[in-house]
Amino acid sequence: MNQAEATEKLVEALKKKQKTKTKFYFSDLVKILDEKPRAAKEFISQMVRDEVLELWSSGSTSMYGLKGLGKQHATEENE
Repeated sequence: MNQAEATEKLVEALKKKQKTKTKFYFSDLVKILDEKPRAAKEFISQMVRDEVLELWSSGSTSMYGLKGLGKQHATEENE
């Protein structure tokens, strides 16, 4: 799998799930990509750098979501 295929696969899967969930754990993304964690981390990190995904952290938990979606993003935009 190359970066373009990984991006397409993740974006498609996350858009299907966005009505019920906008933030996903790293393990969720690894399952979607069906890759080993190390390979998935490279794809996911590149997607964050390319601003396709955004990283959200509460300090103890890190989650990923599509850039610009979710409750957190809506509240930040209004401030």
